[in-house]
Amino acid sequence: MTTTPLTPHGLHHVTAVTADARGNLCYYTQTLGLRLVKKTVNQDDVTAYHLFYADRDGTPGSDLTFFQWDVPREQPGNHSVSRTSLRVPEGTLSWWQAHLTASGTPVTSVTRHGRAHLDFSDPEGQRLSLVEGGPAGTPWEGSPVPADKQILGLGPSELTLPNLFPTTRVLERAYHLTPAGTYPDPEQPSRTIHVYAMQDGGPHAELHLRIDPTLPPARPGAGGVHHIALRVQDDQYHDWNAHLSSLGLRTSGEVDRHWFHSIYYREPQGILIELATDGPGFAVDEHPDHLGETLVLAPFLEPHRAQIEAGLTPLT
Repeated sequence: MTTTPLTPHGLHHVTAVTADARGNLCYYTQTLGLRLVKKTVNQDDVTAYHLFYADRDGTPGSDLTFFQWDVPREQPGNHSVSRTSLRVPEGTLSWWQAHLTASGTPVTSVTRHGRAHLDFSDPEGQRLSLVEGGPAGTPWEGSPVPADKQILGLGPSELTLPNLFPTTRVLERAYHLTPAGTYPDPEQPSRTIHVYAMQDGGPHAELHLRIDPTLPPARPGAGGVHHIALRVQDDQYHDWNAHLSSLGLRTSGEVDRHWFHSIYYREPQGILIELATDGPGFAVDEHPDHLGETLVLAPFLEPHRAQIEAGLTPLT
C-alpha cells in the first residue's frame, strides 16, 4: 500500500436523474453543446438508459451522466447534491448568458468563492451553474457551440446538508480533502458555504458544503443528482479499497464498470460518493470518432442485449 496520503484529484463525473431521455439528449447536446460519448444502461437496472455527456474524448472530469427513470420531479432539500457546476473558458460567461437566454433558459449572475457564476436550470429543474477556468477539455467538432466557448468539464459540486461536522470528518479523514475557505450563500447570505479542496483545489477539484438545518430532506427524483464521483489514480485503486476498509467504512468494495473502476460509499448524511479511475476510458469499446452512436453494453450484459433493447424507448 502506498505510504503517501491518498486523495482524489478532482471531480470524475456527476450522475443525475431524468424522466425524459429524449428531451435530456436534446438539451445537453444542442443547448449546452456536450457530446453524447456513451449510450448504455444502468448496470443495476437495465430497464433504464445511462447517458454520458462530456467533451469530445470523454475526458475524466468532463462527464455529466443521467439515469432515465419514470419518476416525479425532485423536491429539493437537505441530504442532497443541490447544484452541479460546469466549467467554461475564461472570458466566455457573457457569451453563455446571451446563448442561454436566447434558448429560453433564464440565468442569474451570482458570486461563489470569489468567482462569477451563471446559475440556471435544465427543463426538468436540474440546478446547474457555469464558472470560468480550470483544465482545458477537448472541443467536439460536432457541437453547435463554437469550439472556443465549449464546456471544459465539471466545476464544484454543491452539497446541501443539515450539519457540517459529520461530512467534513469523512472528507478530511478518509479522502484527505482540506478546508479552502467559506463564503455567504448567494441564496441566503446569512448562511455559510464551506469549501473543501482536493489536492491544490481549483474549480475542477472542490466540494461546496451548504449548511441549512432548517430544510426538510430532499425527495429524490427527476432533476436531482444521484451521486458524485471523484477521480483517483488508476494505480492507487486497490490502495483506496484497503484504505477505506481500514477506517471501518462500509463500502461497495471494488466494482468494475468496464469504462472505469469504482468504489462507492454513502457518507454519514446520505450523499453517495463514488471513487472512479480514469481508465480504461470510453474508447475501450468504441472508436473515438463514433462514441455514443450506438447502444453499448458492458460485457456481462451483452448476452442479454435483445431483451434489454426491447425494454428501451428509442431516443430518436
